[in-house]
Amino acid sequence: MWEKDVNINEVREIRTRTCVYFGCGAIQKINDIAQDFKSKGLDKVIVMSGKNAYKATGAWDVVEKALRDNNVEYVNYDGVTPNPTTTAVNEAAKIARDFGAKAVIAIGGGSPTDAGKSVAILLKYPDKNANDLYEFNFTPNQAVPIVAINLTHGTGTETNRFAVVTVPEKDYKPAIAYDCIYPAYAIDDPALMVKLSPKQTRFVSIDAVNHVVEAATSKVASPYAITLAREVITLVGKYLPAAIENPEDLTARYFLAYAAMLGGVCFDNGLLHYTHALEHPLSAVKHELSHGLGLAILLPSVIKNIFDAKAETLKYILEPITGKVDSKEEASERVYSWLKSVGVPNKLRDEGFSETDIDKLVNLTFTTPSLDGLLSIAPTEATKESVREIYASSL
Repeated sequence: MWEKDVNINEVREIRTRTCVYFGCGAIQKINDIAQDFKSKGLDKVIVMSGKNAYKATGAWDVVEKALRDNNVEYVNYDGVTPNPTTTAVNEAAKIARDFGAKAVIAIGGGSPTDAGKSVAILLKYPDKNANDLYEFNFTPNQAVPIVAINLTHGTGTETNRFAVVTVPEKDYKPAIAYDCIYPAYAIDDPALMVKLSPKQTRFVSIDAVNHVVEAATSKVASPYAITLAREVITLVGKYLPAAIENPEDLTARYFLAYAAMLGGVCFDNGLLHYTHALEHPLSAVKHELSHGLGLAILLPSVIKNIFDAKAETLKYILEPITGKVDSKEEASERVYSWLKSVGVPNKLRDEGFSETDIDKLVNLTFTTPSLDGLLSIAPTEATKESVREIYASSL
């Protein structure tokens, strides 16, 4: 396989709308980024993170030194949680404004980066708050520069224009997509990812698989999205078992991170539909539910729903994990078998959901701002009955 010719210890630039520094040791590029910021007058930044991972991975030691060496002042907001909320974004935005931050550095997985993108917008709109942003009371076209230092191999948010934040008082988990929140720089360093827990190792890579399944089968899918989808699923199918067996396998982490980055580019081009539209209500209602786990639970039922509409595409992109399939039942069953093989056999009941929750979940799918846009590009008609069936068959 071509992967054998890749030196994982060489840091490469991969240019999308974002300049991605990719490879083991890429975290050292933060010094170049800090120099660039200082030269442009971006001498104050807010660092967005969770409580622990940014330090436990060793990323913070390198980032802090680079900022100090280049005389870039910083303030850290470490209150970002999984499924970040507008409450946290508003807190961070106030801290950033009071400090005079001119840029955002996010260290973590999708949650710190999405929260950081949100703060980057609000720094340009001091009269707005996160609720305004995620309830679509205004349309931003500006944000301060963003650096995404990625600690997981799943979301792809380090190289696209999307962000997701929960509005807790309404159980809304909308998605925004604006060109102004493409990160200026991203760092994908697989060496920072070896401390991911076994569960999160599984969940984040399953997130990447969901990204490409949806992007390759949406109404706006391009050949580019389909090509990327096949490669992402090939890499995840090959390297996720290796990372589960040996969490410190840097080659496995490298290619899972590459797959996730490609997945982010893929859904930047093909967008998303059912699985994400239906997962957002799940983790909005139960904040402790991992996004990737919710997606895994829904995926077999979504495959069954869309298979006949996109049979040839699904046969092609899923083959690395399912082999050849001929029917929606077979495709759905083979995807579930693959999920079980990587340690994710879960159903909604295992996460505390029951038949009594379905009405609320269906309602949230159709009332949460932005999710109608995802449903509108699904390859089959998204009715309340079809959405209900996906939830019910995932129990």
